Amino acid sequence: MTPAVAGFFHEPTCTISYVVADEANGVCAVIDPVLDYEACSGRTGTEFADTLVGYIRDKGWRTAWVMETHIHADHLSAAVHVKERLGGQTVIGDQVGTVQKVFSSLFNAEDGFCTKGSQFDRLLADGESLPLGGMEIQALYTPGHTPACVSYHVGDAVFVGDTLFMPDYGTARCDFPGGDAGTLFESIARLMALPDETRMFVGHDYCPGGRDVVWETTVGAQKASNKHVGNGATRQDFIDMRTTRDKDLSLPQLILPSVQVNMRGGAMPPSEDNGVRYLKIPIDQV
Repeated sequence: MTPAVAGFFHEPTCTISYVVADEANGVCAVIDPVLDYEACSGRTGTEFADTLVGYIRDKGWRTAWVMETHIHADHLSAAVHVKERLGGQTVIGDQVGTVQKVFSSLFNAEDGFCTKGSQFDRLLADGESLPLGGMEIQALYTPGHTPACVSYHVGDAVFVGDTLFMPDYGTARCDFPGGDAGTLFESIARLMALPDETRMFVGHDYCPGGRDVVWETTVGAQKASNKHVGNGATRQDFIDMRTTRDKDLSLPQLILPSVQVNMRGGAMPPSEDNGVRYLKIPIDQV
């Protein structure tokens, strides 16, 4: 089966959000929606997310699912906003609690903060499927970038989040808490086992060399030419490369606000006694 896929590029964070649909049955899912956020003022916005909402409304589709590939460290999730506008249930992989435990401790989250993923409507186990009209979305557990990353396979398409990028950019970093280069290599091998013609949709594009933004490739193209794992790269070569490369990477600019929101399923922290919500900045901890 061939689902309809529309990608939407959020230029400030180089993120691609997706709408994937069974057009014949008028049902869609949203994957990795982005909330606009201005770090200098602490103001959020929904202009980008509303582009997705408007697209789906124009198509007349019913939104069944609002899905996250992982707890993102580079943008705030608009899952709550999209769900409020379109309905559907929020979804993430069932290992999300491992990430919540780390960051709820770092940010000294409020009493009662749940580290078992209850902020999301559905937690998917590896191999578990959700209906999408006459199709199915299957969760493929692909940790390594984080311990809770999941890819979504529907028909001839797979949405890989930050596991892989376009072939000329390579693969995700593995230096976040619980990340592991060897694990990522094994997850990538799992994706590479899909048929070569499988359409692969990546979570970011950083436009190396100044080329135009691109977010769709194939499994076959990744196997042949991904600069980090293509053309027969070995597991140890990948671990050595990734470990060396990650030592020189700066943290994402929005990691501190992003994780606090995203570990809550896209919701802001609760208001304090003055009625204001706050995002914390831990000093000398990251």
